[in-house]
Amino acid sequence: MTEAGGERSEDRGRKSGLRPGALAKTGAVAVAVVVIFVLTRGACGRPVLPAIRQRGAWIVVENQTTSPWKDVSVTVNAYYRGVSPTLAAGGRLEAPLANFVTGLGQRFNTAREHISRVEVRATDAEGKPVVLDWDEKTGPPLVQEGRDR
Repeated sequence: MTEAGGERSEDRGRKSGLRPGALAKTGAVAVAVVVIFVLTRGACGRPVLPAIRQRGAWIVVENQTTSPWKDVSVTVNAYYRGVSPTLAAGGRLEAPLANFVTGLGQRFNTAREHISRVEVRATDAEGKPVVLDWDEKTGPPLVQEGRDR
């Protein structure tokens, strides 16, 4: 079959040095590269935040697993405690520090105290214990969510 330029389509492919199957393979490789780029770009663009962090006068605990947690207990500075019955997989527990209380009913005072230690205890869906700890003496500084780092 002759096309507008006077050449047959089979002749044009041979003149360019490409076989019909090679063009299809090249297209498939290009699509694969684009898909991989799009999938990895999303993960590379976002910083991974630690599971325990602070947002102003609030404490944030994030369940970064694929399993829900139950009987979640958060202890601040070994004295102040807050609880939640559940925390969904990928969910966040956000609580004002002023809601954390000691066994004697004293509340965390953000004007006089700072966070030096956070302990998170829970049970996952399989009944295994969940343990997350942050300590200013042994770990990196507590991430302040919402501030430029």
